[in-house]
Amino acid sequence: MANLVFIYLAILFTATSPLLGNALSGCNGPCNNENDCSGRLICINEQCNDDPDVVESTPTCGSPGSSPSLDEQGTCTPSGTLTCGSESYTTYSCSPEIAASTPAILTLNDFSEGGDGGAESSCDEQFHDNSELVVALSTGWFSGGSRCSQEITITASNGNSVVAKVVDECDSMNGCDKEHAYQKPCDNNIVDGSAAVWNALGLDQELGKVDISWSMV
Repeated sequence: MANLVFIYLAILFTATSPLLGNALSGCNGPCNNENDCSGRLICINEQCNDDPDVVESTPTCGSPGSSPSLDEQGTCTPSGTLTCGSESYTTYSCSPEIAASTPAILTLNDFSEGGDGGAESSCDEQFHDNSELVVALSTGWFSGGSRCSQEITITASNGNSVVAKVVDECDSMNGCDKEHAYQKPCDNNIVDGSAAVWNALGLDQELGKVDISWSMV
């Protein structure tokens, strides 16, 4: 009789457990063994994550114990924090998905030598005059330099638009050093524009940041 009760409980647990059967866990989801995790994920400390012994150019979740850059819905999530003195800042290796009209924050940057942009622009290793229509994009949108020298259309809430060239990265992972003019890491939704971009859009530079949208030309 005891054996029959045990078998019944085992069947009931198998049918109702979220970790078994067809319900497989994704990044950081609960697990008991490898079979509980979806795709190539493995069970580490009862959480599904990337196999640390397998080197991938684009890991599914990031390193074990870290937050994934993109969650299962494709939303960009923080990759960690950067401590600068007594302040800590959220860092991102990704940006929101690019659409036909992508919402963003326009900030003001001085790309000239000695300006608040820090070192030379990463695309061409040159400084740029404030009269040039140039921008830097957050790390995710910069995409490892794949958008260098490409043009984007920026549209302000006042209806004005301008075309500007991508010349640099607005680093969302690093900051607080000489290379970044001792500024904090950029947010992950930044289009960092020159004074010429702000003027062309008819925006007040004293504001420092405004809501805009942008698209590839």
